[in-house]
Amino acid sequence: MRRALSFLTPFGGAAEPAPSALAWFPAVGALIGLGVGSVWWAARQAWPSPAAAAIALIADAALTGMLHLDGLADAADGLLPPLPRARRLEVMADPRLGAFGAAGLATVLLARFGALASMMPSALVMAGLWSGSRTAMAVTARAVPYARPGGLASAFRGPAILASPVFLGLAGGLLAAGLAFAGRGAHGLAAVGAEAAGAGAVVLLAWRRLGGFTGDVLGAAAVVGETAGLLTLAGRW
Repeated sequence: MRRALSFLTPFGGAAEPAPSALAWFPAVGALIGLGVGSVWWAARQAWPSPAAAAIALIADAALTGMLHLDGLADAADGLLPPLPRARRLEVMADPRLGAFGAAGLATVLLARFGALASMMPSALVMAGLWSGSRTAMAVTARAVPYARPGGLASAFRGPAILASPVFLGLAGGLLAAGLAFAGRGAHGLAAVGAEAAGAGAVVLLAWRRLGGFTGDVLGAAAVVGETAGLLTLAGRW
């Protein structure tokens, strides 16, 4: 579990990624989501909905060390403009923020803020969505080719009994769906479905344009998936 914490959060200390860590991704995601949801609920008791939404976003950034937001920005810079494949990987490795990354980051943060500000807090449904996004990361790391040989995420590609894509998808999916249903019933299940679609769209785009995934793509898939789930939760239906 410490390896999963180290990869997904600023906590856990320095640890090399390993395939065995992927089995813990859904649980660690659930803990992060529960923390963000609890902060959101507590903030809503003291502040109006917009302020509580902003505090929840700050809590998410703190608990994840902004790692996935950084991945989203880098992935947007590399995947969205018209570039050759090799150049896309170079751009994603560049720490400087480009126009596509800035626009993508602003768009997603605005959507997340609007969704959170439009509904009542639920720590359980947040735990479900955050668990689902980390499940998507784990499944992608095992099922999709790695586009940057020798990169950090290549360590996830080794053999591991509990790291098959089917096992990770079933176990993580059940955890995410169960938490989301406990928090918001059928609406929560719909949000998990939208999350899977959003994360899958990012991975498919990366597969087409890069030939596989990178660590930045994993972060982008998680954030986009969560945002799709939050917007679904905020919908009037």
